[in-house]
Amino acid sequence: MPYDVVNTAEAGALAVGKPRSLLHVDRAEIGLPPDTDPYSDAVYARARENFLNLQKDGVLVRESAPSLYLYQQRMGTHSQTGIVAVCHIDDYENNLIKKHERTRPDKEDDRTRLIGTLSADTGPVFLTYRNRPEIDALAKKAEWSEPLYDFKAPDGVEHTFWRIVGPEDFVREFGQVPAAYVADGHHRTASAVRVGRERRAANPNHTGDEDYNWFLAVLFPASQLRILPYNRVVKDLNGLSQEALLTALRGEFAVTPRDWSEAREPGDIMMYLDRQWYELAWQPSVEMGIISSLDVSQLQDKVLAPFLGIDDPRTSKRIDFIGGIRGSEELVRLVDSGHGAVAFALHPPSVETLMQVADAGEIMPPKSTWFEPKLRSGLVIHTF
Repeated sequence: MPYDVVNTAEAGALAVGKPRSLLHVDRAEIGLPPDTDPYSDAVYARARENFLNLQKDGVLVRESAPSLYLYQQRMGTHSQTGIVAVCHIDDYENNLIKKHERTRPDKEDDRTRLIGTLSADTGPVFLTYRNRPEIDALAKKAEWSEPLYDFKAPDGVEHTFWRIVGPEDFVREFGQVPAAYVADGHHRTASAVRVGRERRAANPNHTGDEDYNWFLAVLFPASQLRILPYNRVVKDLNGLSQEALLTALRGEFAVTPRDWSEAREPGDIMMYLDRQWYELAWQPSVEMGIISSLDVSQLQDKVLAPFLGIDDPRTSKRIDFIGGIRGSEELVRLVDSGHGAVAFALHPPSVETLMQVADAGEIMPPKSTWFEPKLRSGLVIHTF
């Protein structure tokens, strides 16, 4: 699974008894003493040692020729099929691969150092693009071949992976795709680009064709993707009483106690406070821009910043982000147990909204989207 969906303790628990797990590379601190700084030199050195051992032991096997792959995931009734490839960092630099979020400096620095230390992308970036029927037809045809991998993960998600025969057809058709969009993996993308720039600067004979100019990605057609909400838990009320917070919010929203927890449509923000769910309803106006009309923007601008004192959620230690896959039950658990003082559940934006934001050169607030299912790390790795 991606390195950033679990914390150190969760990664350690998942890797118990699994010496071949890629978590020993992506989260190498799990093999060091518990008080080890996850950004220390020892962690990156251990990651490289573990990565080389996986190759030496034959766990990771190098392909004999360049390949493209088809990757299908099935989660309940939902299915999505993408193309596994490498993308050129110039496409990111030239805004042909577009982003919609900023990155956190500490996380970007960490992944940059890990990618540089390993000379490898161990986890793919999750990209999307507006559907192209010609690519859909090629993907359907490729599904008839014998898969390389076909398994159900412990979380119940089914994964099927094919090597594509005749990859030139896919390369040709993707040449007609005007843009791709980072759906999930902004830190991995930015870090891979930084490593590529560093390698360019260090290579006096740079040509642009070296492997460090490319990064690993899976490209999915937009119509197949599903966005879940990215919810928030705030650890304290910034000195306010619960009643004072409710009074302040009534000046910005229609505040109504509810017996449900799901934000049912745009314009609804659900808040869990003192064992009660509240709906914070607001009405978008035609004058609003695409960013200000997002529920996540309204939450940040009208609640988190002015009342709870969280001016920059990318750097604040007083806020936690909870992926929608964990459900509202996790928000209730965190607040009721005292790990948080208040929680907010949001309605997710659409994939089309994400692409419109990126096309406009705008940036969504941090942690606006949560994609499921997640890509599994380790099925394919790009080295350079």
